[in-house]
Amino acid sequence: MPHSTRLSQPPNTKKATTTEAPPPDGPPERTADGTAADQAAPLAPDAAADPDAAADREAVPGPEDVAEQEAVPGPEDVAEQEAVPDPEAAAGRGLRDRYPAVARALGRTVTVLAAVLVLSALLLPNQLTRLTPGAFLRIPVEGIFGAALLLLLPPKARRVAAVVAGVGLGLRTLLNCLDMGFYSVLARPFDPVLDWILLDDAESFLKDSIGQAGALGAVLGAVLLVLALLVLMTLAVVRLTRLLVRHSAVATRTTLVLGTVWITCAALGVQLAGVPVAAANTADLVQDSAQRLRASLADQQVFAKEAHVDAFRDTPPDQLLTGLRGKDVIFTFIESYGRSAIADPAMASQVDAVLKDGTKRLRKAGFASRSAWLTSPTAGGGSWLAHSTFMSGLWIKNQQRYRTVTSSDRMPLTDAFKRSGAWRTAGIMPGVTRSWPEGKFYGLDHVYDTHHLGYQGPQFSWSRVPDQYSLSAFERLEHGKHHDKPLMSEIILVSSHNPWAPIPKMIGWDELGDGSVYHSIKKAGKDPKEVWKDPAQVRNEYRRAIQYSLHSLISYMEKYGNKNTVLVFLGDHQPVPTVTGEHASRDVPVALVAHDPAVLDRISGWNWQNGLKPGPKTPVWRMDTFRDRFLTAFGPRPGEKPGKTPGPAGQSGH
Repeated sequence: MPHSTRLSQPPNTKKATTTEAPPPDGPPERTADGTAADQAAPLAPDAAADPDAAADREAVPGPEDVAEQEAVPGPEDVAEQEAVPDPEAAAGRGLRDRYPAVARALGRTVTVLAAVLVLSALLLPNQLTRLTPGAFLRIPVEGIFGAALLLLLPPKARRVAAVVAGVGLGLRTLLNCLDMGFYSVLARPFDPVLDWILLDDAESFLKDSIGQAGALGAVLGAVLLVLALLVLMTLAVVRLTRLLVRHSAVATRTTLVLGTVWITCAALGVQLAGVPVAAANTADLVQDSAQRLRASLADQQVFAKEAHVDAFRDTPPDQLLTGLRGKDVIFTFIESYGRSAIADPAMASQVDAVLKDGTKRLRKAGFASRSAWLTSPTAGGGSWLAHSTFMSGLWIKNQQRYRTVTSSDRMPLTDAFKRSGAWRTAGIMPGVTRSWPEGKFYGLDHVYDTHHLGYQGPQFSWSRVPDQYSLSAFERLEHGKHHDKPLMSEIILVSSHNPWAPIPKMIGWDELGDGSVYHSIKKAGKDPKEVWKDPAQVRNEYRRAIQYSLHSLISYMEKYGNKNTVLVFLGDHQPVPTVTGEHASRDVPVALVAHDPAVLDRISGWNWQNGLKPGPKTPVWRMDTFRDRFLTAFGPRPGEKPGKTPGPAGQSGH
């Protein structure tokens, strides 16, 4: 609405007028008390007889009436007062008066920037791969509809609508940015219900990767950017709204023309650089977010029903895992060990060489192996979702499901060993830095986190403890000790965790000591900030990290494995899309290694590939199916006594 710069005269006030004849020349006659004669004299008979004349006399305003009228604004006053410039405009009058050309140029620049900001927000995609110039050369239907609505609304409602639209558009832009981050790391969009807790994990990752000061600076910067985004977006929408009203005629015609063009382009499917010109980007994203919100809220009930069904809940302890009695069973997760490490031509030859050489070395040590593929519920991160899926036999695809299953009485695979009463259980968790109550859910008698491994060496970015040292600590703390029961253990190897720089290297097992030897190794490694400037370097360092983790595990089995050792190792998820590219599968390799042929005979019906490297035609299972298949394969066979396993020569297992 155009603003007036000055009010020359109070509105709705008029000079008092009368039809009486002017007084004669000279001073008026006065009475004895000094008042004017015409004021003291009674009304003339004709005036008294004429009520209309008396009414006219009474209607003539006196000085008090004028003052009162000046003080009471009418509807016109309100309309004109609304046109008074806001404080910012009033404060800028001095600048406009002194530098009118500069003020006009600055005002136009701010208006253009406001338009660019709003248009960019309306057209902003939620994936980095779609962030191209063509994405912004489109006509947003939300902008057309919003302009039409603002032109139709009355002033007060218009102002409220402009503020609400600005805040809403700012929030939508924030969610788009979160989607970009989640697609880049986890290969999925942000869940507005369940994923806020992951921001805390992101802060911890930054702290481990770039230090506490750098993480604090990044968090403060992110908070300031969010606040600035909301404020600037709101101010931009308000400014453009005033511009629309000021030029309402032109704005109305333009809105009609753009609406017609949008409908035409949508009907004809017109595209520019492969992108539809008629855009409904924000509306589609809002609808998609609403659908995800409803799905997340409904998922809890669906999952509760799924979790209630457990085919092994009532299995007697003496019938659990009879095919592995007497064996030391090790379940090992290799961080980010995905199908791309084996199938991507840029990495396959080097990683395949490690797997083929490892198969030969293990065979020489008396071990045989089988391998296949499992489909993980997550990608890029969220390792705990994969771990719980593998162990629980349930598809744990989000944080809500994870909290539900870990607080339930579900029997995970590791807990089955404990319930049988035939094993002692332990966990090696170098990535755990805080209290980990989930250890009770997994049935682990002892959990060795990063503070209980005896490591005195440096931290390798997020990876606090090198894999070779973690395995050495496992041997020292659990596997190498003599106990009255065999051992079931879960080990998490983290050296292949993002950001894959610097990477440890293999050294002699007797040289590890307390880990102080790694100080010089870390100094010789690469800086993660430099590595992540080049995607090719990222893929190369990821491949090297996977090779290191595999070398560590294979070398451990060579040195410390025995005839009763059974190893199941797998990846938890694929790495980030920077490594895998877009639309990569969520498959991860899994392998079972054993010295006793009877163990592998139990899984002969699985049709897994010989060796540590699964082939392209090897079976692919969902990760949540592994628990039931494993418990079935190693449960009692017909005619077999509970708690006993036939050995390869008819002898009972150790």
